Amino acid sequence: MLLDQIQNDLKGAQLARDEVKVSTLRLLISEIKNAEIAKGQLLADDDIVSIISKELKKRKEAAAGFRTGGREESAQKEESEAKVLEGYLPEQMTTEELTKIVSEVITETGATSVADMGKVIGAVMGKVKGRADGGTVSSLVKEKLTTKV
Repeated sequence: MLLDQIQNDLKGAQLARDEVKVSTLRLLISEIKNAEIAKGQLLADDDIVSIISKELKKRKEAAAGFRTGGREESAQKEESEAKVLEGYLPEQMTTEELTKIVSEVITETGATSVADMGKVIGAVMGKVKGRADGGTVSSLVKEKLTTKV
């Protein structure tokens, strides 16, 4: 199970005195436990991947914000944490694979305009299950729907 792997990696990071990895994994475990409490049961690996993706997105946004504000050191810390989190996500899809899935979903749902973006993105994200970034999916869907019109 993914949570077991994360907890074992935390122990290894503690022994190696890897402060960035230790703090990142502790925060991740905390988020997973909070989600389990909210859900009232243990989470499946798919749910944990979803949490990791959300945490990764937070790190990337924070790094961009710190860079904009001229705080390079803080941006690098966020990027280091992001690298730790990326190690727990499934291999990301190529743009070609993702484009194919987006096209299939547009055909399946009968989407014809940008107004249908929400249902297409939802269906695509359900199929890719953490193997693609939501921003990338959104831009591909928008591109396909605007060129379709």
